[in-house]
Amino acid sequence: MKIIRVFPRKTKLTPDDENVRVACMPNLFDEADEVHVSATFIEDLPIAEKLAKAWSKVAPVSIGGPATNERGGNFVPGIYLKKGAVITSRGCPNQCWFCSVWKREGNEIRELPITDGWNVLDDNLLRCSEKHVRDVFAMLHRQKEPPQFTGGLEAAALKDWHVELLAKLKPRQMFFAYDTPSDYEPLRSAGKRLNDAGFTLKSRKLRSFCLIGYRNDTFERAENRLWNCIHAGFFPMAMLYRDGKSEPETEWKRFARVWSRPAIIAAKIKQRLAIVRMHCCKNE
Repeated sequence: MKIIRVFPRKTKLTPDDENVRVACMPNLFDEADEVHVSATFIEDLPIAEKLAKAWSKVAPVSIGGPATNERGGNFVPGIYLKKGAVITSRGCPNQCWFCSVWKREGNEIRELPITDGWNVLDDNLLRCSEKHVRDVFAMLHRQKEPPQFTGGLEAAALKDWHVELLAKLKPRQMFFAYDTPSDYEPLRSAGKRLNDAGFTLKSRKLRSFCLIGYRNDTFERAENRLWNCIHAGFFPMAMLYRDGKSEPETEWKRFARVWSRPAIIAAKIKQRLAIVRMHCCKNE
C-alpha cells in the first residue's frame, strides 16, 4: 500500500523520503492508496484541513498528529518523523498547565516496544521503569550516530544511575527543562551532578528548554530565567509559549530567536564574564 504523507510545514524532524510532501497541492503524477496529513502545531490545523481537501482528489485522506490531540500508538520509525528519531514511551505524570502531552497521551507512562534510533523524543523517559531506561540506553549504544535526547529529560527525575548511564553513553546533546519556579533547584542539582560526570557548560552538550512569553511574563523576568539556566550549567533554549489561539507578539519572537542560538548565547556569556573581570580588576 502506498501512503503519501503530507506536512503543513518542514521542521528538522520532518521525514524526507519520496512519499513525503510539504505544504503543497498534489500534481498530475501523484498517486496513492491513502494520504495522511500530519500536523504537529495547533496553528497549522487550518492549513492541514486545506491540504486534506486538496489531496482528497488523489486518495482517501485522514488528518492526524499531535495538533489533533490524537492519542499516539506504538512508534513506527521513519513514517512521521525523520529516520533516527525514536519514541520509546508516551505520557507524563506531571500535569503542567502549559503542556498538552498529559492531556493527549495520559498522565501515566506507557512504555512502547523499543526501535532503533539515536534521537530520543520521549515525553518523559526518566519516569520509565529502570529496565526500560537501561534497554533504551543499550539500544543507543548500538547506533552509529551519536545519541541525543531532544524530547526533554526531567531534572527532578534524574537519579545517580541515570547520570552514570549518560556518562558512559556520551550523548551529543541532552535537553532538560526550566518551565516553572519549582524546576530550578532540581535543574541546579542535575547540572552539578552532570558537571561532576564530565558534562561542562563549555561543551554545550547540556541544554535546557526555558518557557517564556506566557501571560504576565516580561522580558526582564524571562531573561533572568534564561541566565538561571546558564548558572545551573545549561545552555538555554527559549521556548515561546503559544496558546493556539493567537500568534505571539513580534518582540517575543525576536527575543526567543536570540535565546535559542548557542553561538549568540556563548557571546553573551563571554561578554558578561569580561564585564565581571573588569569590575574585579577595578576593585583590586
